[in-house]
Amino acid sequence: MSNNIKKIAVLTSGGDAPGMNAAIRSVVRTCAYHNVGCVGIYRGYQGMIEGDFKEMNARSVNNIINRGGTILKSARSTEFQTPEGREKAYKNLCDHDIDAFVVIGGDGSFTGAMLFSESYDFPVMGIPGTIDNDIYGTSFTLGYDTALNTVVEAIDKIRDTAISHNRLFFVEVMGRDAGHIALNTGLGAGAEEILIPEEDLGLDRLLESMERSRRSGKSSSIVVVAEGDKIGKNVFELKDYIEDNLPDYDVRVTVLGHIQRGGRPTCFDRVLASRMGVKAVESLLEGKTHYMVGLVKDKIVLTPLDQAVKGKSKIDRELLRVSDIMTT
Repeated sequence: MSNNIKKIAVLTSGGDAPGMNAAIRSVVRTCAYHNVGCVGIYRGYQGMIEGDFKEMNARSVNNIINRGGTILKSARSTEFQTPEGREKAYKNLCDHDIDAFVVIGGDGSFTGAMLFSESYDFPVMGIPGTIDNDIYGTSFTLGYDTALNTVVEAIDKIRDTAISHNRLFFVEVMGRDAGHIALNTGLGAGAEEILIPEEDLGLDRLLESMERSRRSGKSSSIVVVAEGDKIGKNVFELKDYIEDNLPDYDVRVTVLGHIQRGGRPTCFDRVLASRMGVKAVESLLEGKTHYMVGLVKDKIVLTPLDQAVKGKSKIDRELLRVSDIMTT
């Protein structure tokens, strides 16, 4: 391990995700294991600008592995997007003798880290924390598995009502640019149709599918819709379209919203966060920088930050095929 880095900071940025606390814990305890100082930065990059720092040790992260959200808080920072803002942040890091930092967040957070590093040649490492699972260079982002379980549980409950009242439910889930949540939860919850940004099902095919379900004797149906689906302007427009063309259906809409971000992280997310935190700190101590830690084929790997930001995660085509068969 390198002796050049004596103190590492950790921050969470962007939307919160289950598993972030587990990752903070892992970073702090890995620093303690290697006798490296650790500082927590509150409220993301805005806290970095304002000097909202706190020294952390192994005991300061007791009993957080099971908690959702982030103890370090998170905030958007338009000021960090400016050279002046990044200069303030750099001065604060230097004043606190911080030699490197780990940022837990999504592609926007990684973009900020790259801009900062380009200006000051500062060692950084990224850990992907976002429920959308839309970051290149990792099969799973922190929070994704927990979000899947939260959504499936919610759909199971909605189906009870759908069956009791012979209703069609459109259930909107998060996924503005990627349909990973919708595809997996739709398949796992036995949805009749799954609408995602990557696949333009089309209104005619949706109508045909709903009519086919009705003719087959189904008295209730669930359609899972990613918020970024391109078929209609929004899920409520889809509801109106079905009601206008298939008046026999009693249609309802449920938008799950931010409930998907909360809750206790699953065992998978806790273990993944622990593995990623260790890799992030030890990679910095080995002199590596400008990387994101990811999981590929159950191995913890490093992907250059610029590739993680510019690359695009791909939808699982095999799952799409399985979904088509299951919804027959």
